[in-house]
Amino acid sequence: MKKQLLNFLLVSVAISTSAFAQWHPVGDKIKTAWAEKIDPQHVLPEYPRPLMERSEWENLNGLWNYAIQKRGESLPATYNGQILVPFAVESSLSGVGKRLNEDQELWYNRSFNLPAAWKGKRVLLHFGAVDWQTDVWVNGVNVGRHTGGFTPFSFDVTAALTKGANQLLVRVWDPTDKGVQPRGKQVAKPEGIWYTPVSGIWQTVWLEPVPETYITALKTTPDIDQRQLQIEVQTNAATQLGYIRAEASVYDGQRLVSSGASVNGEPVRIAMPADMKLWSPDSPFLYTVKLRLCCNGKEVDRVDSYAAMRKYSTKRDEKGIVRLQLNNQDLFQYGPLDQGWWPDGLYTAPCDEALAYDVKKTKDFGFNMIRKHIKVELARWYTHCDRLGVIVWQDMPSGDRNPEWQNRSYFNGTEFKRSAESEAIYRKEWKEIMDCLYSYPCIGVWVPFNEAWGQFKTQEIAEWTKQYDPSRLVNPASGGNHYACGDMLDLHNYPGPEMYLYDAQRATVLGEYGGIGLVLKEHIWEPNQNWGYIQFNSSQEATDEYLKYAKMLETMITHGFSAAVYTQTTDVEVEVNGLMTYDRKVIKLDEQAVRSVNTRICHSLR
Repeated sequence: MKKQLLNFLLVSVAISTSAFAQWHPVGDKIKTAWAEKIDPQHVLPEYPRPLMERSEWENLNGLWNYAIQKRGESLPATYNGQILVPFAVESSLSGVGKRLNEDQELWYNRSFNLPAAWKGKRVLLHFGAVDWQTDVWVNGVNVGRHTGGFTPFSFDVTAALTKGANQLLVRVWDPTDKGVQPRGKQVAKPEGIWYTPVSGIWQTVWLEPVPETYITALKTTPDIDQRQLQIEVQTNAATQLGYIRAEASVYDGQRLVSSGASVNGEPVRIAMPADMKLWSPDSPFLYTVKLRLCCNGKEVDRVDSYAAMRKYSTKRDEKGIVRLQLNNQDLFQYGPLDQGWWPDGLYTAPCDEALAYDVKKTKDFGFNMIRKHIKVELARWYTHCDRLGVIVWQDMPSGDRNPEWQNRSYFNGTEFKRSAESEAIYRKEWKEIMDCLYSYPCIGVWVPFNEAWGQFKTQEIAEWTKQYDPSRLVNPASGGNHYACGDMLDLHNYPGPEMYLYDAQRATVLGEYGGIGLVLKEHIWEPNQNWGYIQFNSSQEATDEYLKYAKMLETMITHGFSAAVYTQTTDVEVEVNGLMTYDRKVIKLDEQAVRSVNTRICHSLR
């Protein structure tokens, strides 16, 4: 097998890039303005992991060779052409625009050279995310397998490297809705609220040199009541022996605020000053954190990070209503349902400026929260939320569609039963999502289920989620089958807000409402299949309807709602109920009018 792989890789090197057509977006669908500016030689060049940054790294995004073939065949005999990584093969920006089925596999290949300065260091190969099952070879050596479509993973490829050009081969299998894995809104036959499949590499691929003993992960937990910042520094050392020392320094700009150290694998506990600055949507202050790893008194690794002092909790107010709190103060959390889809890149924004744009516009509209719906984003998206000041409710991407759904009453039916394989995959991927997002200050709420989609063992999953991360709130099933568990009861109602249930023991929230549709003919995905919960013919009509619902919501806040989510940030494929068009070229509602009422709603509990 290794000889066959090497022969295949050598053939791949010999193929001239001129044999393939020059890269360009494919298809006749609408595109964002950013798509026109893409340089295939510099695709998403920003550092992909802002929470743990090293100075040296190598970006592998760009044009790779690709082949699609029947699942189970050992190697493709020829390539189909080139694909622009990290855009999914189905997307326009990939330059391919082809669909896979459950009986096919997607192969990628490229070569890379290591900088001379990396000599003597270990080398990690990182993937931001690949959907769904990934096998990787370097120079014909199998370096690892990963399953899961939404979380980063890496392999130590040092032992497989050679001098000169190294050959990288990746195989991906993604059954989309023919499998039991979490897939979000992807389906083989898109329609309505279900969208185009996303297969293969869809986040940055990169190389990183590290020392023999190095930091593998950070887990940062603020405690504003105790004025303490705790940082768990994980390493690749088999055991955290006493000669391995972790040191952390916290800065406000250039000013050292505090520092701490630990040995034996214990967390670094840093005492914060009495005048520490708190993070909030109105004042999203971030501390710079610098970490050092020392062995026998000598520094072996160093990374830069950031942290925020903030607290998410609930508390009963003077009227007896359980309210969401930020930093021990009541805060009405209000924001859009954000699908995170792009007409040209599908799961992947065409550039970092575009990725940040949706967050910035959310703030411009006067919201203080985003519900990230049935998708996990690139790491840099969460950093944009941290820096701009947006609370994030993070959904678990669902798998199965609705079983029995009783959204207007507490559930009294037979709960959905998953297969053992499906349950194991769900638990594995949910834990990995929580692990990779834990240290982002913006994450305020975990949402394991949405509208009964694949909902199972609700109380157990909600309790495990809360136990695994007690620093966040848990929304057990947004608009789903309701149980008396978690931190909130979440209602969905379209188009206008309605409070048809109320929980006196938990926060009651409106997890979805709105869906005001407006078709702008030059900015739609399909000419004749546009859909919304309710549709209007002009921006003024749609804005008036939004303001009408906002006034209704304000009344319901006094009666018990503690948060609300408006559907939605942008149009998505045939859905036309966005505040912006799918291509982000038109803001569909009156931005100033929306901002004014939204700001009032966000400040309603002050």
